[in-house]
Amino acid sequence: MSTYLVTGGNGFLGRTIVEQLLARGDTVRVAGRGSYPELSALGVRCYRIDLAADDETGVDSLLTAAMQGCAGIVHTAAHAGVWGPRAAFYAANVLATRRVLAAAARAGVPKLVFTSSPSVVFGEESVEGADESLPYPARYLAAYPYTKALAEREVLAEQRLLTTAIRPPLIWGARDPHLLPRLITRAHQGRLAQVGDGTNRADVTYVENAAAAHLLALDALAPGAACVGRAYFIGQEQPVNLWQFIGTILAHAGAPPVRHTIPYALAARAAHALEVAYHAQGRSEEPPLTRLSAASLARSRWFDLRAARRDLGYEARIPIAEGLRRTFETRDQHAVSARHD
Repeated sequence: MSTYLVTGGNGFLGRTIVEQLLARGDTVRVAGRGSYPELSALGVRCYRIDLAADDETGVDSLLTAAMQGCAGIVHTAAHAGVWGPRAAFYAANVLATRRVLAAAARAGVPKLVFTSSPSVVFGEESVEGADESLPYPARYLAAYPYTKALAEREVLAEQRLLTTAIRPPLIWGARDPHLLPRLITRAHQGRLAQVGDGTNRADVTYVENAAAAHLLALDALAPGAACVGRAYFIGQEQPVNLWQFIGTILAHAGAPPVRHTIPYALAARAAHALEVAYHAQGRSEEPPLTRLSAASLARSRWFDLRAARRDLGYEARIPIAEGLRRTFETRDQHAVSARHD
């Protein structure tokens, strides 16, 4: 039994990682911005830390204390999204990661697994069957992938402890606060349109598989291991046709199907115009369409997963069909419970 710290441990992915560590008998600590009574009830020690805060002395000392005696760290905390001030993304993704690495070195933690994103290699073109040798693009469509790429580079170049990075694409599951609610809400509002010709394929990841990949990486990190200083693509057993997968999600949710299509060229021009207008007006809310979301919905994005299988022993042990069953069975149970509360 070992002790691990999970940053962002109350998040969608982080919470699942915490649960899987507890299930195998490990002791878990969590660093996050809030207080998490549900995690505390499970025996998790929670540290209230804003990794992007300006108070360097207080945050750094508390973070170092939270790491004392830990066998490893899983750093999932991040600021995600397709829109927002670059400074906010830089603080939460780059500076916070730099702070976590420095604290880990001070505390003598031997290893760290970083939750990255396949978006770190996304430009505007499709990516089909690429492996980890694919370079970072010269230009990004949003601050999130740009700052995650900067953070990933720092993690993989770290010399004071052993590091690796996991790049899980399109994570989904029952407690998903982002992808599923967004798709389902927009479908019910009649605001979800297919971008592109609908033939694009993408890797997706059921949340329990994504969490398991982090545990495999945590266990694999050792002096001389192949995974040290490397990033890994993961995903399901095979890429999906993205719009067929979205259609399946909507059908499970009882939401109306997608009925309208927008050519990608038109969507990209509209997204660019919207971004320019929102910036000029100083508007903080997300535009109806951004360049990153348009490209993500229209372009193929899938990868060669052989490196993760070889070096980490990764497999998508829960297939898509079973993941969907678990997702909507649990969501339905939560909905019934909410109606009777």
